[in-house]
Amino acid sequence: MLAKMSCKSTKVAPSVDFDHSCSDSVEYLTLNFGPFETVHRWRRLPPCDEFVGARRSKHTVVAYRDAIYVFGGDNGKNMLNDLLRFDVKDCSWCRAFTTGTPPAPRYHHSAVVYGSSMFVFGGYTGDIYSNSNLKNKNDLFEYKFATGQWTEWKVEGSLPVARSAHGATVYNDKLWIFAGYDGNARLNDMWTISLQDREHACWEEIDQSGEIPPSCCNFPVAVCRDKMFVFSGQSGAKITNNLFQFEFKGHMWTRIPTEHLLRGSPPPPQRRYGHTMVAFDRHLYVFGGAADNTLPNELHCYDVDSQTWEVIHPSLDSEVRSKHIFCLSLLLEMPSGRLFHAAAVIQDAMYIFGGTVDNNVRSGEMYRFQFSSYPKCTLHEDYGKLWENRQFCDVEFILGEREERVLGHIAIVTARCQWLRKKILQARDRQRQSDEGAAGGPRDIPAGSRPSGTQPLLEVSIREAEAQPFEVLMQFLYTDKIQYPRRGHVQDVLLIMDVYKLALHFKLSRLEQLCVQYIEASVDLQNVLSVCENANKLQLDQLKEHCLNFVVKESHFNQVIMTKEFEHLSTPLIVEIVRRKQQPPPRLYSDQPVDIGTSLVQDMKAYLEGGGLEFCDIILLLDGHPRPAHKAILAARSSYFEAMFRSFMPEDGQVNISIGEMVPSKQAFESMLRYIYYGDVNMPPEDSLYLFAAPYYYGFSNNRLQAYCKQNLEMNVTVENVLQILEAADKTQALDMKKHCLHIIVHQFIKVSKLPNLRSLSQLLLLDIIESLATHISDKQCAEMGSDI
Repeated sequence: MLAKMSCKSTKVAPSVDFDHSCSDSVEYLTLNFGPFETVHRWRRLPPCDEFVGARRSKHTVVAYRDAIYVFGGDNGKNMLNDLLRFDVKDCSWCRAFTTGTPPAPRYHHSAVVYGSSMFVFGGYTGDIYSNSNLKNKNDLFEYKFATGQWTEWKVEGSLPVARSAHGATVYNDKLWIFAGYDGNARLNDMWTISLQDREHACWEEIDQSGEIPPSCCNFPVAVCRDKMFVFSGQSGAKITNNLFQFEFKGHMWTRIPTEHLLRGSPPPPQRRYGHTMVAFDRHLYVFGGAADNTLPNELHCYDVDSQTWEVIHPSLDSEVRSKHIFCLSLLLEMPSGRLFHAAAVIQDAMYIFGGTVDNNVRSGEMYRFQFSSYPKCTLHEDYGKLWENRQFCDVEFILGEREERVLGHIAIVTARCQWLRKKILQARDRQRQSDEGAAGGPRDIPAGSRPSGTQPLLEVSIREAEAQPFEVLMQFLYTDKIQYPRRGHVQDVLLIMDVYKLALHFKLSRLEQLCVQYIEASVDLQNVLSVCENANKLQLDQLKEHCLNFVVKESHFNQVIMTKEFEHLSTPLIVEIVRRKQQPPPRLYSDQPVDIGTSLVQDMKAYLEGGGLEFCDIILLLDGHPRPAHKAILAARSSYFEAMFRSFMPEDGQVNISIGEMVPSKQAFESMLRYIYYGDVNMPPEDSLYLFAAPYYYGFSNNRLQAYCKQNLEMNVTVENVLQILEAADKTQALDMKKHCLHIIVHQFIKVSKLPNLRSLSQLLLLDIIESLATHISDKQCAEMGSDI
């Protein structure tokens, strides 16, 4: 370990903008090691002692500076209105200092921080033990952290209806209140009040538009990227797992669709209520809650940029890993499932306190989860830009009867689609035969040896495809997704049906699923007959079946058959609809798993590992050893290669590889290629030393690789690999890492001395080790070491 683990919150992988003016040389590489926490790591902190405050649920938690403040809730017998403080640096609990009159005891209220104050709104109050004086509140209290003063805001004018279990957040100097329960019904109204001027503050009801969430309660809200997000919660008897976003500027709600997610990709968390959701960086983190009579404890993460969910698997630090006590450690450190707990974020960590656990027991536990602050993977965006810019294109597809032309890149297309790969190979064979005939005999010229710009575009004729749907298909090949057109618009749905037809023909299972899910989600009363007729014409049986079932639904049938479109429907389809209505066919259930195809990452991984060898068009030279590669892929991911191939491509098609003045090891070079081709960041720690400066030198889109290298080095230097890392540190002149390795060797020398790699070290490194031993080991330790040996 680099430092003793503590409860202190420190950055592990800070997001640092590139300084492109820095030297390409990595002569002095400084990693700035120090105290750290493992990313994606749960840690159990000291629980709240009963003498300080009761165990509780339905309370609120806010973060201010380096402390967590807990207010209210219930302990199973009584409502509470005490204010507790947890210092995250000292990991200590105390009662917060207060003066003035606090809010009445309550639970299911809300609390937010604005400036140097906490604001508490609403909630449910009364004596739950004697079941008397129970009512919802709509009062607003301010607590000043500096003075401990409680003050109630007396607001004139219209007020929100009293409520509990609502959502609240602060944005643009205002408190925003959404939905909740008023004692009789669940709500979905929204109110706001300015927190800048207490004297002139007034409540204002917001006129919401768009896909407003249904009336609900017991849900969390979080603000990310200037939008408010609401996930799941109780809505009458129905509990959903929908995610909605609210735009503060236009007061517009949007339900974030999940139809674009493949059945093989992580789904949203199951429906639930009483959970928490917090925002950090570009992510939303959902934990706990009651989900279909269970209390799950997985941590779900939603990426706002890519609109995808994933389950975060907690990691272990190297000390725990080396002891092989994975399960026990995780069980001790991870919070159990719970509901009506509360969460807040301080710097780069989430803190969760309290809640109701199994058997309706209240908890007084505090847990900390260390976030990852890695920059996002830009693999899909980089390949998408390659498609949009059409630089370095080497293939031209001639489409349909009109022979429309679409440019592309052989490397991407052949990696993703076996059908198009065969077409390209056939076209290349024809072109080679034509060239040989014109030249009077065969010529063996390696692809990577041709001068830049001399290769003609390879023409590939595809009569089965028209340009517009083919371009959508190409966009999918480069990015693993398609930009959906207007949902429900007839012409746009028909376009995606043409794409679906191509996906079937080209055997692109992943694209098939994308198209089907979009179309099924887009079918409505206005377009269902047009979609059904087109599905019948294109012989798309699955989509036709979906449309027929949609039409004959009790709530749809009368509206559909009264439309003008129904009158012009073909007779066979009318007959099918009538028969389907009179006698629905039996439902057939298949146990066969759905083929979801392969992803961009999977395809590019296979391509690098040998699948793309026959399409290589550039030779990378590492210390004189050749490594075939693909220009388009290198240019898409690296501005260094893009500039080289555009302006000063070597005549012999060969590129010498280095990182500044340093030539990386073969293993580190392969790690870098894995990152370039499919975004992989898993590598031995010694490779991370070589690649730490690669993002600067090669001009990657961001410093994601560097952040992973830093964390990899911090977390994974062990006795077993310390000699390899010492050699890499010496070669790259990473002086702080070399010093750190020598420190480990000195303190674990008995174990290190038994490693076979010790004998293969250079004489200079052995002298460094001896010098470190002489400097750091006392006479007594030398005597003890001698007796052990």
